[in-house]
Amino acid sequence: MSSEIPGTTSRVRPLPLAGILRLGRPSDIWFKPALSVVAAVAPPNLTLLAVGRLDLAVYTMAGSLCALYAHNRPYAARARVLALVVLGMVGGLAVALTAASLTANAVVLVTVGALLAALQKALCDATRIGPPGNVIFAFITSASLFAPHSPGQVPAHVALAAAAGAWSWIVGMAPGLLRPHGPERRAVAQALNAAAAFAESGEATARAGAAAAVHNAWQSLLSTGARSAARRPLERLVVRAEVAMAAPDDSEPERLRVWARALRGTGPLPRPAEPGGTADRLLGVEAELDRPRRPWRQALGPLAPLALRTALGCALAGYVSLALGVGRPYWALVTAASIYQANVTLTWRRGVQRIVGNLAGVLVFAAVAPVAHAGRFALVVCCLVLNFGAEALIGRNYWLGSVCVTPMALLISEFARYQEPGGLMADRVLDTLIGALVGFVAAIAVTNRRAGDRIEHALAAVERARGVASGVMAAEHPEPRALESARRELAAAVTDLRAAADAAAGEWWQRALPEERVLRAERAGHRTLAATVRRQGLHISEGSRV
Repeated sequence: MSSEIPGTTSRVRPLPLAGILRLGRPSDIWFKPALSVVAAVAPPNLTLLAVGRLDLAVYTMAGSLCALYAHNRPYAARARVLALVVLGMVGGLAVALTAASLTANAVVLVTVGALLAALQKALCDATRIGPPGNVIFAFITSASLFAPHSPGQVPAHVALAAAAGAWSWIVGMAPGLLRPHGPERRAVAQALNAAAAFAESGEATARAGAAAAVHNAWQSLLSTGARSAARRPLERLVVRAEVAMAAPDDSEPERLRVWARALRGTGPLPRPAEPGGTADRLLGVEAELDRPRRPWRQALGPLAPLALRTALGCALAGYVSLALGVGRPYWALVTAASIYQANVTLTWRRGVQRIVGNLAGVLVFAAVAPVAHAGRFALVVCCLVLNFGAEALIGRNYWLGSVCVTPMALLISEFARYQEPGGLMADRVLDTLIGALVGFVAAIAVTNRRAGDRIEHALAAVERARGVASGVMAAEHPEPRALESARRELAAAVTDLRAAADAAAGEWWQRALPEERVLRAERAGHRTLAATVRRQGLHISEGSRV
């Protein structure tokens, strides 16, 4: 049967302007990446300044900027992720420097940069590495492609990046000495707050947000492998969030929020009375840990259109910049790489934000340049301040963070030697406009038909998961681990369906989307999830409400 419903979508959707520049609330941990990047950047840069080789800081920055990643991951998982980030950053730098040492042909270098940007985009999205995603990788490799090199210099410069990356790993892991379960506590607190919001409003959007938050909390608790006694109270709190979602009318949202507030800092964990069935419910955690993980490589196929957009957009942006005689085509390439999001509509929003932020950032550079040019130490300090400002502000809106990122990138280009500010500013403005406009045209040109197919696959996955869960519940005495495994599979399927629907809704040139089927499947999935919670015996006993 056809999944198309006439009138539900249009082939070309209007591009929004309202709200693109609106500021949101800062992240709860905005200061963590801001302080981490300063701690990672300052020692290498100040050391190079002391020995009179600040020109080498462009290579240590490759490793230092790895400190921006994985701040939401539990520390056991963070150790692995940061190591992979450093490896990927150093590997990309090595490829770029090798290419720069073998040829000076700008067209070839732009092509290499575009292919690297596409690969970085695909890998970052497939592994769900999180912000800042592929942008930092593209910035480092693209700039390195246009740094004159001889083959003999490559190993030493790559070694500098690796050493700085090792220091970034230490910086990223250091907070775990003081608050070893901080990321898990934050994830559980977000689940409790989201469940409280749904219990109060009962709205479908709040229910979807709560389901995603609970799913993320379990992912955080399970990402570290073996369970520990210290995390079991957190598991029980996530159970309470699930119970509140299953019986919102019987829950007490304020109590959920009280527990969420108690998870801040390093104080004792809340230990509420356990609802019936919690012990059997937590047996399913062991079953989940025993299940084989889905390899991230399976996610690469659906990302092929996004990778192709990135490769084409970055290459064309670089070629246009070269044709217009701009001296730094890699800025256009990086701008194109930075705007690509899950769909055309989000790409448009990011492009507008990038243009506004970069233009404002050029004006900030004009004000900062005289101070930075007062001496090499002043240059390093200005970069550190802008590093902190970028990470402190970017969570409120991308354009606001770009106001600091742009002058920082311009100052980094002066580590080797001071340059005339007017020329730098003109190149940056022109490359920003080229990268954003050409990149967006490429996003329109490369259609993503797989977005609609992904919805069909997600709908089928929800139906399969519902069937399995219903079959397990039909047993007179369901096996706790089987029931929990089925419930977890269904929760993940419903979350994936919502993500697939949101991504496809912003694409152009799509067939009509099955919006009504998606809504029906979501409602049915959530009803089944609530039924599994009740079937597990997770109920609110008399006199002991959530």
